[in-house]
Amino acid sequence: MYEQDELSRYGYRQELNRQLRLRDLLAYGLVYMVPIAPMAIFGSVYAGSGGMVALAYAIGVVALVFTAFSYAQMVKAFPMSGSVYNYAGRGISPPVGFLAGWVILLDYVLVPGLLYLVASVAMHASVPAVPVWVWLLGFVAVNTVVNSVGIRMTAVVTRVMLVGELIVLAVFLAVAGWALAVGKGRFSGDAFYSPDTFTWSVVAGAVSIAVLSFLGFDGISMLAEETRDGSRQIGRAMAAVLVLAGVLFIAQTWLAAMLVPDPTGLLATGDPDGTAFYDAAAVAGGSWLATVCAVATAVAWGLPNSMVAQVATSRLLYAMARDRQLPRFLSKVSLRRSVPINATLLTGAVSLALGLYMATRADGITLLSSLINFGAMVAFLVLHISVVVHHVIRGRSRNLGAHLVMPGVGFAILAYVVVNANIAAQRLGLAWLALGVLVLAGLYATGRRPTLSGLAPVQRQSQRDVERV
Repeated sequence: MYEQDELSRYGYRQELNRQLRLRDLLAYGLVYMVPIAPMAIFGSVYAGSGGMVALAYAIGVVALVFTAFSYAQMVKAFPMSGSVYNYAGRGISPPVGFLAGWVILLDYVLVPGLLYLVASVAMHASVPAVPVWVWLLGFVAVNTVVNSVGIRMTAVVTRVMLVGELIVLAVFLAVAGWALAVGKGRFSGDAFYSPDTFTWSVVAGAVSIAVLSFLGFDGISMLAEETRDGSRQIGRAMAAVLVLAGVLFIAQTWLAAMLVPDPTGLLATGDPDGTAFYDAAAVAGGSWLATVCAVATAVAWGLPNSMVAQVATSRLLYAMARDRQLPRFLSKVSLRRSVPINATLLTGAVSLALGLYMATRADGITLLSSLINFGAMVAFLVLHISVVVHHVIRGRSRNLGAHLVMPGVGFAILAYVVVNANIAAQRLGLAWLALGVLVLAGLYATGRRPTLSGLAPVQRQSQRDVERV
């Protein structure tokens, strides 16, 4: 097959099973993003955006559409696992790729821990007799077992879970729409624009929080070596998932914003308990709807969402380890299951340890969320630069719309969001990047300068392809 031949050009063997079709990628992306994700962070985004929560999500969609386009360009150029790590390393240079991989590790390694923690705290609130650590252990154990069985099992489980999430969302949209129609709440467009609170910096700060709901569409790129129909399907799936999820996010947050029982109080004090969305659901349909939304959110974050997050993280560790930029044992693939077994097990162990530690901190969820968003957005910025360097500077591409304008606009939007992000997240994120620079220096000092298999021959072939055009 073409994709297998492509891997051999880079000096890699096809070790993972190519079993996934477009429908599997769509289900994977939607589950990773969680169609009901805004329910968990609605109050934070509402308060941070001055009530313009739907606008924050709309801008998030626009910003990340450009990012999805850049992913599509790079996955066609380099159809393999590793995402931004490979795209920056091969599109710019291996040291830049290492740092990009290091930055995105901040996203991928922390995401499962955050998801397990949020879900466990929510389930403990619903069932106080069961401690948080027990829920954490249970979620991690179930997902690690499923992911160790093979990618096909993960795909089946995520599709079943996705159906359940969509049913809950449909129920909320129907009940909330009916409630507004009969006079509950207040019909308004303030969630899209409020002249009393609007400033670009306020909206950008809220977008930096809302981005958490969108993280996951990029995880589809990690499955490039497990996709049956070729790397082009990766780009299509990412764009489709992003737009579809964006529409669902905007719809549910707009309805919830019109049903918030005390909007002034929410703007003034925020949502420290994370119950703002469920309070709005209670206004719409009563306590039963609030309970359904809360439990569905907890289960969605704790099982399917964290399950696919663990898959993406293990593939990043696998890709970096086979290039000897992480310990070699992480590149071990189970011969029976065709999954990176050691990377999968390590991801589960780290997620459990991280979740247990952060559960002891009052700011654990907020701190993890800020760090994850910062790491993801910085990685996206590097992705846009990779498109320009690889296609325009190195490949002399004449398609400036796709290879210069689109990534340039995407870079500008995300840069503005990063500048207006949480200050603590900026500091901790930059500290993580500085640590990555020290690790990179250590690799150079020990004679393990980052290299990528098959890089030079492929770059020369890409140049010849461009010249023929």
